Amino acid sequence: MKQVITAILLFLSFNIFAQKTCEYSVNVTDSLGTYKSTKEYMISEKNFAGNSSYIFYSLALTDGLPTLNVQLIQKSKDFMKANCFDKNSKLFLQLNNGKIITLLHIDQENCGTMIRDDKGYDNRVISGQFMFMKDSFEELKNSPVSMMRIKYLTDTEDYIIRKEFKSELNNEVYQPETYFINNIHCIE
Repeated sequence: MKQVITAILLFLSFNIFAQKTCEYSVNVTDSLGTYKSTKEYMISEKNFAGNSSYIFYSLALTDGLPTLNVQLIQKSKDFMKANCFDKNSKLFLQLNNGKIITLLHIDQENCGTMIRDDKGYDNRVISGQFMFMKDSFEELKNSPVSMMRIKYLTDTEDYIIRKEFKSELNNEVYQPETYFINNIHCIE
């Protein structure tokens, strides 16, 4: 009887501590190399007075180089200032353990694309790729993220990373605080 109980407890502990399976939106190997990218995951959502903004993350591995892809989407009928990524842009992640992880933007300037929809809203989409610094993976695997700071070409913005929220956009529940804990193994 003891062996049955031990086996059940062992099986349950494996399920509890097992890593999430990786869901890739792209996983390609060809003559040019390999590229895989996780599905986009909403990290932040703000809706106020007819203005909306969303931030999505995805992790990518390009020929062994891990990067964080960040996509910002703004929607408004009012004027929206353009934030640009350049070679000096950085993304800072403050962890719950007090440490700060710095990610560097690749050397590519990007001010996004403006698209007007059929309802009269202006939509700005800006994407950036950020490289991880050496030895930052261990910290990201072990501590939740509490805050994110993005240094643009001419501005800096801070974002509080929530433990959990239900998106007004798609009614899905997101847990951005533990995004790296749950997904960083997908690009190691």
